[in-house]
Amino acid sequence: MPRDAEMTAAPVILANLTVLTAEALSPVEAILDRAKAVVRDLVSVEGKISNAAMEAEQTATHGLAWLATYVEALRQMQTWAELISSEGKFGEVEQLILQIGFGEYLAQIQGGIAMNQGEVLRLGELGLNAADVDLLKSNAIATLCARGNTQAARLRLVELMQERAAELTVGASGLEDELEMIREQFRRYALEKVEPFAHEWHLKDELIPMSVIEELAEMGVFGLTIPEEYGGFGLSKAAMCVVSEELSRGYIGVGSLGTRSEIAAELILAGGTDEQKEKWLPALASAEKLPTAVFTEPNTGSDLGSLRTRAVKDEAGDYRITGNKTWITHASRTHVMTLLARTDPNTSDYRGLSMFLAEKTPGDDANPFPTEGMTGGEIEVLGYRGMKEYELGFDNFHVKGENLLGGQEGQGFKQLMQTFESARIQTAARAIGVAQSALDVSMQYAQDRKQFGKSLIEFPRVASKLAMMAVEIMIARQLTYFSAREKDNERRCDLEAGMAKLLGARVAWAAADNGLQIHGGNGFALEYKISRILCDARILNIFEGAAEIQAQVIARRLLG
Repeated sequence: MPRDAEMTAAPVILANLTVLTAEALSPVEAILDRAKAVVRDLVSVEGKISNAAMEAEQTATHGLAWLATYVEALRQMQTWAELISSEGKFGEVEQLILQIGFGEYLAQIQGGIAMNQGEVLRLGELGLNAADVDLLKSNAIATLCARGNTQAARLRLVELMQERAAELTVGASGLEDELEMIREQFRRYALEKVEPFAHEWHLKDELIPMSVIEELAEMGVFGLTIPEEYGGFGLSKAAMCVVSEELSRGYIGVGSLGTRSEIAAELILAGGTDEQKEKWLPALASAEKLPTAVFTEPNTGSDLGSLRTRAVKDEAGDYRITGNKTWITHASRTHVMTLLARTDPNTSDYRGLSMFLAEKTPGDDANPFPTEGMTGGEIEVLGYRGMKEYELGFDNFHVKGENLLGGQEGQGFKQLMQTFESARIQTAARAIGVAQSALDVSMQYAQDRKQFGKSLIEFPRVASKLAMMAVEIMIARQLTYFSAREKDNERRCDLEAGMAKLLGARVAWAAADNGLQIHGGNGFALEYKISRILCDARILNIFEGAAEIQAQVIARRLLG
């Protein structure tokens, strides 16, 4: 039999798939353990992890973070497969997603993990030798690498995706029915009230209409995870993921509106006084008060510990803020700023920082910053436009003493760190939504667009792009849901949240980039939605911890 006929006759889905994928996990876990030991030796000085050595060996340390992220992603895909199998939901689509995902990620672990387009991490750069790499020699890995992610598997997946276009996700999510009902509610809202208008808001660089904010408030978006005793719904972080995912699928700006309330509520719940909780949380939950996060400064970027904006206590016990902030989202029409400033002038690191709930008057187009002691200017941006970005200046800006978060100076950085888990989980969910949006518009375009007498989707490389979007979206989704469950169970999850954000941001960018490629020249035209999605996807690798910072944080935890 000719080789092509033999390949055609072979079954697309591997036999005993979940057994194979389970067997593949042990070798990759072993190589991760070995990599941790080797990199730990590489960056240790006198038996202790050295920050200077980690910086000098960034390729190895950041590569370790990516390897660990891949291994955790495969673990969560296995957990997902076993769960939905027990529920009778492990159908052909799900099997193809698992098979292609394992085949691709195992092949990348062996041959090179794409940290981004220009940086491919190979195991040798972690300090691993040939004997170490031999840990990956297993029949399960060999089979999955050779026969898991094949063109036949990808084409079959896309064929099924077309047949099941009405389903909200490509493959069962693994979430309980209640959360899927929430997904359906917010997908319906996004289709009716967001997607038809989002591109115009983007092109005109307009603020999302207040009517949308009011509707989201009625739906409980701003109080989603705030406890019921403070006027919220008291739902899980997993519910937050679903809502963020579906709203961001409509438009990342709308999906990000709730982020500000999430961060502010986390700060107050974790570090606020009883009086501050009672005053602010109900107002945040109802959207009576819209918050904005005011942390970053022009010359500090990710180095928040070196902030210079100062807060001086006056004779009345209030504070006067002086300094500059930048990249402040939704700053104009909000009512309160979670503002990080230095209260101890004798410090130059995180220990002298305090957090304030700084009240301000919402502005309008004519006067965006009417509050005395505060000025601002818009930063024009490529994407992520619905709330606008601003530079702010403070000159003797007044903050009531009672609005010092927790009522104690010097706790600001610690308080902020407590919010990073939720913020990064939420950002990972937004990334999934953006990636899903790229898949939605690209799938439709590939079906509608005719070239050389047939639809684009009939060309294998176009279909393969769509298949890999769907597969990686599910991988990022399961990693994100895992981190949310860890948070809901009150377990430390900065590592898991960081991994979800790191991978999710790359998946969103890859989906948007490949989606634009499917559109060809039309994708480069502003009138096509994919041009907006590409711009929106790009920011995800930067905010809430740039990819490089994220990898550094993950590596530090792994090695610590």
